[in-house]
Amino acid sequence: MRIIITEHARKRLRDLRQENISVTDIMDAAMKIPGQIPTATRFRGFFSRSGRMFDLVAKDIPTGRLVITIIGK
Repeated sequence: MRIIITEHARKRLRDLRQENISVTDIMDAAMKIPGQIPTATRFRGFFSRSGRMFDLVAKDIPTGRLVITIIGK
């Protein structure tokens, strides 16, 4: 499955709250979500390789899985 990360999500990675969360962490988390996501949905409780907890909002579109935003904890 193709993972598409929005510019908004990439920008959020530069914020202090999302510190130590990488694009690879986001892609791994998005791949772990089973099934189809017809509407934007928040998924909770992912961990980055550095140990930082985060949530992500994702939705499936015809070209792949769109990661809309990341929320660091």
